[in-house]
Amino acid sequence: MSGLILPRRRFLGGLAVGTGALALGGCDAITENESVLNTIRKADRLTYGAQRILVDRQALAQEFTMADLSPTFRANGSTMVDTPAYQQHIAERFANWQLRVDGLVAKPQSFSMAQLMAMPSREQITRHDCVEGWSAIGQWRGTPLALILKAAGLSNRTRYIVFHCADTLDGRRYYESVDLVDAFHPQTILAWSMNGAMLPVAHGAPLRLRVERLLGYKHAKYVERIEAVTSFANIHQGKGGFWEDGSDYEWYGGI
Repeated sequence: MSGLILPRRRFLGGLAVGTGALALGGCDAITENESVLNTIRKADRLTYGAQRILVDRQALAQEFTMADLSPTFRANGSTMVDTPAYQQHIAERFANWQLRVDGLVAKPQSFSMAQLMAMPSREQITRHDCVEGWSAIGQWRGTPLALILKAAGLSNRTRYIVFHCADTLDGRRYYESVDLVDAFHPQTILAWSMNGAMLPVAHGAPLRLRVERLLGYKHAKYVERIEAVTSFANIHQGKGGFWEDGSDYEWYGGI
């Protein structure tokens, strides 16, 4: 997730020009063409389908050692939530933060940070890959998302898990989503620790999603609510995520 991510049209246009694929007018004009965008969307769906058919659903993203940690890890996207409520949470060191789990679940409920941190946790050292073209390796510890979802009891009608966040960009509330394969992947966690310390505010404190087989914009920060849904139709603009709604980014975001 990044406030500095290049608009998708510029990313695709620059890629095409770099390979000599565009010999006609401006890239923006081409990528504004609905037929071109439809082609891109079809390619995205093909990538997602191929991943699900060909790749082991439990295959792990590469993990590294402490010696591999990046000396700096850029804080992308929102780096602060400028609301009185969030500022109060900072002052309280997030002791009263609540993670709400609802939607298509048998037992809607809220978890405090103390409750989440008391659950079995997972630690992993992984690489964060941003659509901007940079990457960094960090150490994360957090609560496996699967444990939270199992505690709430998903309906068999659930197809996607939506993460609602406390931060806004360009006046719009940030959110993201994944399917159940990625939601229950062993490396998908709600991280509350980074590089051996509590998760910094700039990196999404007190909770950020780590879904290691997907690009960085899928790793939602400042997560305050998880919703189980059957579709995105009635959520914001209906495409499953902040950048997907506003900049035509692909929904899947697989690496």
